Amino acid sequence: QEALAQSLLKLATEEVKVQIVYAGVGGISESDINLAIASKAVVIGFNVRADAGARKLAEGNGVQLNYYSIIYDAVDEIKVAMSGMLAPERREEIIGSAEIRTVFVASKIGTVAGSYVTSGSVNRSAHFRLLRDNVVIYTGEVDSIKRMKDDVREVREGFECGIKLKNYNDIKEGDQLEFFEIKEIARTL
Repeated sequence: QEALAQSLLKLATEEVKVQIVYAGVGGISESDINLAIASKAVVIGFNVRADAGARKLAEGNGVQLNYYSIIYDAVDEIKVAMSGMLAPERREEIIGSAEIRTVFVASKIGTVAGSYVTSGSVNRSAHFRLLRDNVVIYTGEVDSIKRMKDDVREVREGFECGIKLKNYNDIKEGDQLEFFEIKEIARTL
């Protein structure tokens, strides 16, 4: 039991802590389950099982019971569970850029950037950075894209389109738009 406790405590990181509420010998009893309920803990049994009353109490209160006979299996499974608690890493992936060639002001929808896609593609779900003289002026989200008066999902390099920027209207001819998506990558311990 001491070897398992020490192995689990070694998994602790800055972001995810491991706390052993109680460690003891013998089968898993109702009092062990009540302690797990009070502390919102997971019960780990190493070469032991819970008695019928303890199992019923655990099921009724949503307490997770895990049984192991090999320390490494317990450590690996807890490590996977802890990895799921880590906040995902967010990375920007640039998908395209466009040059604003003309600015349209429509009374119903606001300012639209008449743009030429210079590289990659532009899509409706993308985020953008507005660059003026290679200085970032604003970062936000694309509201809509129109091509020949039709709403479209995506416009590829070499084509012109009208881009409505969400909650932003201060655009000028010659401004550059850089489009990116934010990818969330699951982290591991």
